[in-house]
Amino acid sequence: NAFMATLNPGDEVVVPAPYWVSYPEMVALCGGTPVFVSTTIENKFKLQAADLEKAITPKTKWLIFNSPSNPSGAAYSREELKALTDVLVKHPHVWVLTDDMYEHLTFDGFKFTTPAEVEPQLYDRTLTMNGVSKAYAMTGWRIGYAAGPLQLIKAMDMIQGQQTSGTNSVAQWAALEALEGPQDFIEQNKKVFQGRRDLVVSMLNQAKGLKCPTPEGAFYVYPSCEGLIGKTAPSGKVIETDEDFVSELLEAEGVAVVHGSAFGLGPNFRISYATSETLLEEACRRIQRFCGACK
Repeated sequence: NAFMATLNPGDEVVVPAPYWVSYPEMVALCGGTPVFVSTTIENKFKLQAADLEKAITPKTKWLIFNSPSNPSGAAYSREELKALTDVLVKHPHVWVLTDDMYEHLTFDGFKFTTPAEVEPQLYDRTLTMNGVSKAYAMTGWRIGYAAGPLQLIKAMDMIQGQQTSGTNSVAQWAALEALEGPQDFIEQNKKVFQGRRDLVVSMLNQAKGLKCPTPEGAFYVYPSCEGLIGKTAPSGKVIETDEDFVSELLEAEGVAVVHGSAFGLGPNFRISYATSETLLEEACRRIQRFCGACK
């Protein structure tokens, strides 16, 4: 709705990669042009200020900013955000869409912060997006919400009214209870997720040819399989891409992961650790076995 209300043909939207798969399609659907900015595993998949500066042109309308990130789990510290907001302050025509869906899922004492908190000058051109799907485990209820400048919110509301009108009242009341009710379970769940993250990162880094950074949040890891590109899988097929890797892994070991090129950056793959430690340990053991069998 925000893009439909603001984008004109030729307008550009900066999208750091890896990105959630829907972002570029949303931009294109509304007549805009996604401008991808690749990150690196060395920088833990975080957008760098110099790269943001290079990507901004007079046609830039938005920056999409997702922290913690799906698919990488990367989350930005206050200092890292300050470097980016210093760039954005110099370009008053660029709006910022912050996707804060994983706000409550951060680990090791990490403090979640938004760009507008770091730089109040961005407040009047920031649209904050959130929902109850992740921290409150309400995926099927389909509740998301936005807060931003009144004029933008009114335009978004007008478009929403002509599309689906709104979500059902039962889901709205359920989401309200989640947001205003007891919150103690969030800390408990974070401890569980952190244990799962640590298990998966440790086991993947013991697999031949894989390199997995430790993410600050969400419930994903985004390891590199670059060390296996050019190797031969047990089937006899040469692994040429991350898509080859995930396909061969599925065929050989029955483990399903998502190839990184789907998120705009490879050769990597995404694993969700939103399942039991027993299943995660077995899956990682199979991944280790598959990697060890590649020659």
